[in-house]
Amino acid sequence: MSKTAQSVWENCLSFIKDNIQEQAYKTWFEPIQSVDLTDNALSIQVPSKFFYEWLEEHYVKLLKVALTKELGPNAKLLYKIKMENSYNNKLPFTHQIPSNDRQAVKPQEVDVPIVQKDPELKNPFIIPGIRNINIDSQLNSNYSFDNFLEGDSNRLARSAGMAVANKPGGTSFNPLLIFGGVGLGKTHLAHAIGVEIKEKHPEKTVLYISAEIFTQQYIESVKKNTRNDFIHFYQLIDVLIIDDVQFLSGKSGTQDVFFHIFNHLHQNGKQVILTSDKAPVDMQDIEQRLLSRFKWGLSAELHQPDYETRISILKNILYRDGVEMPEEIIEYVAKNIKSNVRELEGAIISLIAQSSFNKKEVTIELAKQVVEKFVKNIKREISVDYIQKIISDYFQLDIETLQSKTRKRDVVQARQLAMFFAKKYTKNSLASIGSQIGNRDHATVLHACKTVDNLVSTDKQFRKFVDDLNKKLSQ
Repeated sequence: MSKTAQSVWENCLSFIKDNIQEQAYKTWFEPIQSVDLTDNALSIQVPSKFFYEWLEEHYVKLLKVALTKELGPNAKLLYKIKMENSYNNKLPFTHQIPSNDRQAVKPQEVDVPIVQKDPELKNPFIIPGIRNINIDSQLNSNYSFDNFLEGDSNRLARSAGMAVANKPGGTSFNPLLIFGGVGLGKTHLAHAIGVEIKEKHPEKTVLYISAEIFTQQYIESVKKNTRNDFIHFYQLIDVLIIDDVQFLSGKSGTQDVFFHIFNHLHQNGKQVILTSDKAPVDMQDIEQRLLSRFKWGLSAELHQPDYETRISILKNILYRDGVEMPEEIIEYVAKNIKSNVRELEGAIISLIAQSSFNKKEVTIELAKQVVEKFVKNIKREISVDYIQKIISDYFQLDIETLQSKTRKRDVVQARQLAMFFAKKYTKNSLASIGSQIGNRDHATVLHACKTVDNLVSTDKQFRKFVDDLNKKLSQ
């Protein structure tokens, strides 16, 4: 049987998967596609130059062993780097690189009309009349890389953030889009990147702003007929950090002005950093031309922290506050609060306070009381894991069966309902939902949601399933 690019790469992936952690495999190898096999040279397509550089730096030996097993000692690996560029409807930019050649790959340069700078600049962050551009960065220095602990759940985003901080505007991930659910550290990481840039590149003008404030400023500039001043101000920024960019949804005027500001900054080698509660593919009511720019650089997702990372976060808080606590208490809190970093921090701080103010010894019993009250008193952040448990219990299935490849009708429907409710009740991306429910892709999740919608309107029994589960999940 003759070998194909796909069969060779699938065999390589099988070997690689057995030799690295699951999260690393999902982050660095699942997005790769096989392209071509010529003689002993396998071509693979990676999403960005950043991917290529990371693979070469961290996994080149593993790739060499895997490829040699498949193609022999003379095996070669070639990269094709896909970079999206929607200007003039041109095709995606690709470039072929031998695995030992680190030549730079740049997107095509294009011209976009911009408004000329006005020397009489109006700066919304300094007192009018004072001519200086020492803009207050609006950064919170308490948010740093030092207290943003690395784990499998955030390694890609944190590594990309560090690279941007070292060389703002000079990497292939511009813009850097950090996305994920509530309380996972998007804002912390955005501030940390800005703080690091200010420290390493004091000559750079850095500005952090929420999309909501950006929108309010734009509306005010339209009212006062100072729209050009607004644009000119933002064209001065070297590093623009916009938090919660999904807030621009449906605001066509603000999207239009941001589109032109983005183009100007990007063309002039300035860095743009964005945060969002969802991936570009899941954003609603955002213009396609703007979404295409969000995809130019790197989109990095923050996941729920794993157990080891939760332990590290708790120990870091205790060390910071000079508090000692038994290991079993730390482990109990880490095991019982899984949803996000914010809740984890809140729980341990509440426990410290209870112990300190009431002069109680920190025991497992006290930890149980505090954690239970804390979880009850906050609005529940429903997770994909929680949804799968509710649905598995309802249909009397185990979670392994729910996530399995079986095509039995009752299991398929339960799985589709899990995807449907995960999309409804969580802010996870479709890709993230699919990966947590049996390692499916985002297209499978989308199909499941459409199927559930159709069955609700045509099948009474199925509608009862949905109503029952809705009640259980909204309790």
